[in-house]
Amino acid sequence: MQRVLNDLVGRLTKTFSDRLVSVVLYGSAAVGDHVGRFSDINVLCVLERITTRELAEAEPIFRWWRELDNPAPLLLSEEELRTSTDCFPIEFHDIRERHRILYGRDVVADLEIDDSFYRAQVEYQLRAKLLRLRQKGAGVLRDRDLLVRLLAESASTFCVLARHALLLHGVPAGFLKREIVEQAAQTFGIDPNPFLQLLDFREGKLKAKALEPVPLFESYLAQIERVVEAVDRLAK
Repeated sequence: MQRVLNDLVGRLTKTFSDRLVSVVLYGSAAVGDHVGRFSDINVLCVLERITTRELAEAEPIFRWWRELDNPAPLLLSEEELRTSTDCFPIEFHDIRERHRILYGRDVVADLEIDDSFYRAQVEYQLRAKLLRLRQKGAGVLRDRDLLVRLLAESASTFCVLARHALLLHGVPAGFLKREIVEQAAQTFGIDPNPFLQLLDFREGKLKAKALEPVPLFESYLAQIERVVEAVDRLAK
């Protein structure tokens, strides 16, 4: 991973030169919770400005990065970084609280995040991801391998959102997925087992044949619904 990150930074600095303000690694890869094929390498790239020129120059770099099965870097100008925290509090809290500077200034450590819509965004994301999971699950319910894969791929997202649900409840949540699951079990009364089984599968500790996908799916949905209900009950 470090080799490809160095390669990415080299391509960005060569392309943008003094227009490149900062390159920031964030998410699970920044805190040692990255798991091979089930985890993305998330990068924030901050430029002085973003015009069609910068977008055109970024295209070959981003295409190469996506070919490595990573999401395209998040591309922001300094002004956008400063003024959009109210729209994306989840993302900016995550970036500020767990990041590693790969190049340039640390533009996020002292970032002031506007939490005016934080609770609403957490509930919205939980509900939207839950609805999407149900829709996708309905399409693969009879294919055990696809269903297991779907659930495993979703686990990271729901752990992140559960962490923010905990923070909204005043719980000083950790970053590691298993810590989040245990804290959610204590705070919201969820059954941690569906999450732990999926994390075991993601980490190669459990084979797919050892899982019962449909009952696992049913229990997994029920635990997510309990987290949604807990966030919904918070003062609006």
